[in-house]
Amino acid sequence: MVTAEARELRAPPEARGERLDQVLARAFADLTRSRIQGLIEAGNARIDGKPAKVAQRLRGGELLSLQIPAPVAAVPVAEELPLAVLHEDRDLVVVDKAAGMVVHPGAGHASGTLVNALLHRVKDLAGVGGELRPGIVHRLDKDTTGCLVVAKHESALVGLQKAFKTRVVEKTYLALVHGTPKAAEARIETLYGRHPVHRQRFTGKVKEGKPAITVYRVLEAFEDAALVEVDLLTGRTHQIRVHLSEAGHPLLCDSVYGASRKAKGKAAEAEEVLGRQALHAWKLSFPHPRTGKVLHVEAPLPADFTAALKVLRASGAPTATATASSKGRARKR
Repeated sequence: MVTAEARELRAPPEARGERLDQVLARAFADLTRSRIQGLIEAGNARIDGKPAKVAQRLRGGELLSLQIPAPVAAVPVAEELPLAVLHEDRDLVVVDKAAGMVVHPGAGHASGTLVNALLHRVKDLAGVGGELRPGIVHRLDKDTTGCLVVAKHESALVGLQKAFKTRVVEKTYLALVHGTPKAAEARIETLYGRHPVHRQRFTGKVKEGKPAITVYRVLEAFEDAALVEVDLLTGRTHQIRVHLSEAGHPLLCDSVYGASRKAKGKAAEAEEVLGRQALHAWKLSFPHPRTGKVLHVEAPLPADFTAALKVLRASGAPTATATASSKGRARKR
């Protein structure tokens, strides 16, 4: 059982002028900075015995104390749900997320999520982020399938978050798109942010925003559609969907970013088979947070994606020589 914990630190002289949360995050590397900020805001940090603020600047030499409450029971309840596990050890679990499964509870999705399933499967979860729940490191859209890694304890969460932030994680997706891109391989690099009008959407056509980089390679070209391999060099919300759509090739069945694109012929048949956006998180590689050894995980194509490919291939021989099954992925450069 995880209990409450008290930590103390004497601020070093070189901490003069630095924010409290920065100093504590550097000293207690097993806690995320957002976790530390939450603890400070909740009144669990003191400077020389006095209540502290997140952005409070230090002089150096102060006694810093941090109280870490025992994790509270998670709001989600454990549910026995189908869950395909690709890799699991004492630090993390990599699952093959199914289509239609939301990653964590939220508005309109109080149950039936990946977190609910993990709470049932993983019996020895440590407190992560202040709750007894798996540590979600990254997310996939509800209808996106494939590789997703979850931390089992806060130290693993910190290590995995650092790997994602420093872009040492390799994420490769497979997508079925409308039409065939003119370039066999291309790099899309834009600023990225919320759409100025449709606030639930995102766009790469902004003057200010965070950088977003997507690299794609055409594996097979069909009549009115193509199979592309995508390397995601940054992890912005809806990034692949937005970049491919704004490049003129939205995903099949993407009702948000491809609603104006009407499928026809075999592409329309493939959409009927799929019934959800054609995106699969195919491969994931990252340094293990404990050992540092690179872990490579691959999620097989789901049945609906395979069925859609079969429909498209029935339209004739693909014009591209590479296929997802016979050719390695295009690596980022």
